Amino acid sequence: MALPSLLKTPALAPHELSAVTEQAVADLLREGESANTQRSYQSALRYWAAWYAMRYGDQIALPLPAACVLQFIVDHAQRTTPKGLVHELPLEIDQALVNSGFKGKLGALANNTLVHRIAVLSKAHQVKELKNPCRDPKVRELLSRTRKAYAKRGELSKKKDALTKDPLKLLLATCDDSLRGKRDRALLLFAWASGGRRRSEVAAADMKFLKKTGPGEFSYELVYSKTNQSGLDQPENHKPVLGTAGAALQEWLAVSKIREGALFRRVLKGGKLGAALSAAAVRDIVHDRCRLAGLAGEFSAHSLRSGFVTESVHREVPLPETMALTGHRSVKSVVIYSRQSSAHRSRARDFFRDL
Repeated sequence: MALPSLLKTPALAPHELSAVTEQAVADLLREGESANTQRSYQSALRYWAAWYAMRYGDQIALPLPAACVLQFIVDHAQRTTPKGLVHELPLEIDQALVNSGFKGKLGALANNTLVHRIAVLSKAHQVKELKNPCRDPKVRELLSRTRKAYAKRGELSKKKDALTKDPLKLLLATCDDSLRGKRDRALLLFAWASGGRRRSEVAAADMKFLKKTGPGEFSYELVYSKTNQSGLDQPENHKPVLGTAGAALQEWLAVSKIREGALFRRVLKGGKLGAALSAAAVRDIVHDRCRLAGLAGEFSAHSLRSGFVTESVHREVPLPETMALTGHRSVKSVVIYSRQSSAHRSRARDFFRDL
């Protein structure tokens, strides 16, 4: 079959990409990645660049040698010596990293943070198709042994406390009848009762995905989430917002007069509405309400999600029903949230009580 001649469009070489195509590929990869992931990658790469410049007196350039990654690990991982726990990052460099805002505090990194920094560097080499020092056998072995060393010392990753139903009620009691109070009440209940929404999902909530199903009852279609990044149309995408949560949402929509766009927005002076809340703002709302309620413990926006799961375990809700609301794909992932709760309520703990 004869093809028409394209006089104005130059033919492409099938085995190489043009500059325009490379940029388009980069744009699609970036757009398909979550904003939180992008921020965490950028933060980790900035830290690598700052650490490298201070440690080696030069600008970082990929690929890095495996020796450099090994140095990064021993600089940031604590090990046991006769003098106690030590790490190799010189104090003056550590202080400079903190003073420059690249590090939050002096001292070694948590193991999870260290692993994340290595993973980001590995990804950077992978994307650029460079020899990856993070896959060097010595690097992989040191990371594995470091994780085990931390575990032997009992340095487990600390999870935030769960906002189960009773502490959630204390937060709701701090929400008055002001516009801000009605917004926060609706937000907290929407996030908790619809299956423990992530803060990014709350911030991205939009009226076009909200459907009224009855008086004070709604269904929210979660078209994009951490576990459904391809936007697949699935029955479990539809999250119910019923009862007290539905009533609070209906009241917020009535007083705010929101008809389209972001569901939860900033409340400005004079009772005017501003732009959509950011994920950080959702976190701050949870922190502020916990403080006003006088709750003791370590809470975050994710406490709403873990609180919903833990409450479901308390009430012996079948795991598949809980997962349909939370969106978890792995039983292991959802059980992690309520492991301590399950152990304290387990009937197995009473086996030897009467002996």
